[in-house]
Amino acid sequence: MNQQASSTADVVVVGLGAFGSAVLYQLAKRGIRAIGIDRFTPPHTMGSSHGETRITRLAVGEGDAYAPLVRRSHALWREIEQHGGGNLFQETGGLIMAPRDSSARHHGRENFVRRSIAIAARTGIAHEVLDAGEIAARYPQFQLRGDELGYFEPTAGVLSPERCIETQLRLAVQFGAVVRTGERVVAIDQHGGTVRVTTERGMLEASRCVVTAGPWLAGLLPAFRPLARVYRQVLHWFAPLDPAKFAPGRFPVFIWMHGDQEEDYFYGFPIAERGIDLKVATETYAREVDPDDVDRTVSADLPAAMYAQHVAGRLRTVTGRATRSAACLYTVTPDAGFIVDTLPDQDRVLVVSACSGHGFKHSAAVGEAIAQVVTSGASVIDLSPFGMGRFGGVGLPSQT
Repeated sequence: MNQQASSTADVVVVGLGAFGSAVLYQLAKRGIRAIGIDRFTPPHTMGSSHGETRITRLAVGEGDAYAPLVRRSHALWREIEQHGGGNLFQETGGLIMAPRDSSARHHGRENFVRRSIAIAARTGIAHEVLDAGEIAARYPQFQLRGDELGYFEPTAGVLSPERCIETQLRLAVQFGAVVRTGERVVAIDQHGGTVRVTTERGMLEASRCVVTAGPWLAGLLPAFRPLARVYRQVLHWFAPLDPAKFAPGRFPVFIWMHGDQEEDYFYGFPIAERGIDLKVATETYAREVDPDDVDRTVSADLPAAMYAQHVAGRLRTVTGRATRSAACLYTVTPDAGFIVDTLPDQDRVLVVSACSGHGFKHSAAVGEAIAQVVTSGASVIDLSPFGMGRFGGVGLPSQT
């Protein structure tokens, strides 16, 4: 990475995870003098963008506003693959299911399966609606109760987050961006038409600053403390008796709400590469954590509990032998939506953060949209639904 000691730029990007790496790449590609700063060395395991796989799906039950972002991201991942080499996005098909008569919630939205079906129908996304018999015939790896309703999307699949971040940062540097890692930002202040970004090593000045700090957002910008709560999540890998049955083409990415309570839920991935077991996880929001003081070790009781509460009796031939576990962090807003907005009192500081557990799939398009805002004042995709106005703050105007 380019580690020049540059102190001036058109734009400084603070945080180089999912959103930050995409923003930096898209800015640099447009010839914008950009500096990216991260307190660690991305891709890393300290935040939200690690764990080898992320689900991507076009029908986003979280809301219609996300559909243009993920659709554009799918195209951008292919474009980035062509320029950067390597496989970032693998189509495996995706299945979302819940009991037919359940109003099962996911990411703050009730009736998530039916919402996904409705969004797919409205926006012309190819999909199938499956009953329990059809799901069982296609994917006998699932041990169903018999009353499931399923949404199947053939173009859903798996993203490789670490590769996506590494590739975009590498391309950003090739286009002239400067990447400064192992450097913590301590303050961001706007003075007239200049933004000063103070780090532990000194001060940088830029015309604009894009803050994509994820779990560290509230610590850096205290006004966001009520809007960006951080929660520890744990990922698990279990060993199937026959891994070939869980390979892409034979097994999809899935989201399974198996009960009426929000915690009655887990998701998982096909085994995309040799030497990697079956990854599954759930989400928990019982206790907020400090990203600078979170326990990133995983005690032995957690994979056992994950297996007993979610996997056992639902994934055939998957044993309770956990081969690996890892902790990551979610930064969640009160409505589980994104924040993409300028600060109320600093119009040259743009915050792009709080993925709320479903951000990576959208990150490529978010990066492009932010680059459009910086260069032309507006983005092709409407970002106004992600403004702080919905929380009582100011919002970005509707984009055209």
